[in-house]
Amino acid sequence: MRVVIDTNVIVSGILNPHGSPGRIINLLLSEAITALYDDRILSEYREVLFRPAFGFSSSDVEVLLDFVESAGEHVSAELLSLILPDRNDLPFLEVASSGGADALITGNIKHFRPRRGQHKVLVIAPADFLRRYGK
Repeated sequence: MRVVIDTNVIVSGILNPHGSPGRIINLLLSEAITALYDDRILSEYREVLFRPAFGFSSSDVEVLLDFVESAGEHVSAELLSLILPDRNDLPFLEVASSGGADALITGNIKHFRPRRGQHKVLVIAPADFLRRYGK
């Protein structure tokens, strides 16, 4: 299964490995799901995960990012003519759409409801993804 994972799911999964986002990270690391990404997504992961406020180990973050790059699938995303509530979320939707993702997993579903335009990407919360796909 090929998915795009929003940054908030990665952060939540590291902070709480026993919750639904943590289970998503486990699925990723066990290669039960494949992360689709582009350079913009990796850049956001890197910027957020290295924030001092989280206190994540630099080496652990590097290992995770290296894993996403090596086990994931780089997508050359086509730009979408949508207006989202948070324009910083658009790369995630563009990668999901261009890469034919089975789902875009996020803790902020409302951020992916366009103010203008439409998309056909399944945007789903971590717990709903786990329920739906029986993981």
